Amino acid sequence: MEDDVKDWFGSLDPGGWMAWTFPTALFFTIIAGLLILFTWLAIRFPETPRKGVLGIMTTRGDRLFISLLGSAFICLIWLGVMGVPVWGGLAVALIYAAAVFRWV
Repeated sequence: MEDDVKDWFGSLDPGGWMAWTFPTALFFTIIAGLLILFTWLAIRFPETPRKGVLGIMTTRGDRLFISLLGSAFICLIWLGVMGVPVWGGLAVALIYAAAVFRWV
């Protein structure tokens, strides 16, 4: 790489115990931000659980967990079937998450 060009996928800590790249750090930062946001929402605007299409009572936190877990599987299936890049899988996962928060 040239000296003036930033390597977005290179290690942030060369020789470190984990290969922290910018996309990895961004992913974990977004997850931490979501957890902080949902904790604040639960404190500021308490909600009662609701019953959706699954037939179980869920809260915002439950729906976040279901959407994150399902999104991980969607992206893994996309990666296995379509290969890289995973942008299409991300789009499907976002639609899935919106559906979970709306109907579950």
